[in-house]
Amino acid sequence: MGSTMTGTGSKSEQAYAAVKERILDGSYSPGYRLVLGKIAEDLGVSVVPVREAIRRLEAEGLVSFERNVGATVAGIDPTEYLYTMQTLSILEGAATALSSPLIGAADLARARAVNEEMRACLEDFDPVRFTRLNQDFHGILFENCPNPHILDLVHRGWDRLASLRASTFRFVPRRARESVREHDSLLQLIDSGAPADDVEHAARLHRSTTLDAYLALTGTDPGADDSKETP
Repeated sequence: MGSTMTGTGSKSEQAYAAVKERILDGSYSPGYRLVLGKIAEDLGVSVVPVREAIRRLEAEGLVSFERNVGATVAGIDPTEYLYTMQTLSILEGAATALSSPLIGAADLARARAVNEEMRACLEDFDPVRFTRLNQDFHGILFENCPNPHILDLVHRGWDRLASLRASTFRFVPRRARESVREHDSLLQLIDSGAPADDVEHAARLHRSTTLDAYLALTGTDPGADDSKETP
């Protein structure tokens, strides 16, 4: 994994960006022990900037420090994941519904092309790439939302998911295939000029079904699950 760093910014900043990227893309998975000397060697720097980077990542909750163990990649907090997905279900549904009358033929074509990439990705499944494409797909559908406050909150939710390193598809790969089919249905609904309420319901149900798949696998108690809709 040796990759001497190049580019602008201090060595500490570059080490921070490099380690954070490896945590977020799953190269350093939850529980992975972060050996400062090894990371420094991989990045072609001294231990000092790596130590500073690890401290920053610990402050952000991406790294935890255990006595007699050292720095490790923090695990995914199932409760935080639950709340984030519930919130996104509501916000993304609203943003997609508000955006739907403004989605043109070119936007639909872009979304279909991304979904086809996701379908192709199923054959040699890469959960990190699939998750990135999934974000691209939904971004196309809600990017025309005329309410900037809702749009900002949706982006914050996606950022929170990224910081949790929470790709449900890594844990429940069969959900990926269902997700692609649901994308087809959502696009057909929007293309047909369906009422905003119908679009919002479909978008919310799509998100909450992904959450349900994760909860069923992990056995997490959802408590009062307000994101679950009754058909």
